[in-house]
Amino acid sequence: MTVGCLTGVMGAPPTLHTARLVLRPFAISDLEAMTALMSHPKVQTALHLPAHTGGPEAFQALVVGAGLWEIAGFGQWALEERSTGRFVGRAGLYARAEPDWPGVEVGWALDPSWWGRGYATEAGEAAVRFGFDDVGVDSLVSVILPENEASSAVARRLGFVLADERTLSHFPAMPHGVWRLDRAKWEAGDR
Repeated sequence: MTVGCLTGVMGAPPTLHTARLVLRPFAISDLEAMTALMSHPKVQTALHLPAHTGGPEAFQALVVGAGLWEIAGFGQWALEERSTGRFVGRAGLYARAEPDWPGVEVGWALDPSWWGRGYATEAGEAAVRFGFDDVGVDSLVSVILPENEASSAVARRLGFVLADERTLSHFPAMPHGVWRLDRAKWEAGDR
């Protein structure tokens, strides 16, 4: 079954390891850390989350994330710093069912205390590799608000190029940049 860009391949989230991070499945014990992440003013500004975003929205994100893994075979991971086991944020693959959603997305959101260390790029690279090698997509997107220069820089480091800027039905208040990375470019190491 295919709904938009959902593949219909079911599966449990694997745990991935990078040089400095562990990308692992979320657990209910992550609720407090996710609430702190989603209620942080800098994260709310970067993602245009309402100021009241907190525990209920964090719980919903965990539930939706678990469901996406179950029905699509991909999703977001909790990020832990390998050396300390501390929660860093979330990253991975995402999709929506709206017909104007541009494809399987690579996304990330880190606690601001971890910004500037290259963790978003490191996690994003693992998610890109998983999308191409394990999920089997031929193209990935990253949907970023144009003012979010830090995320745009991460997308560029990963090899994504700004393909389009448009208003999407899930967020009609302003346009998003649709960054794209094709498998052939990734495999050629053209970053």
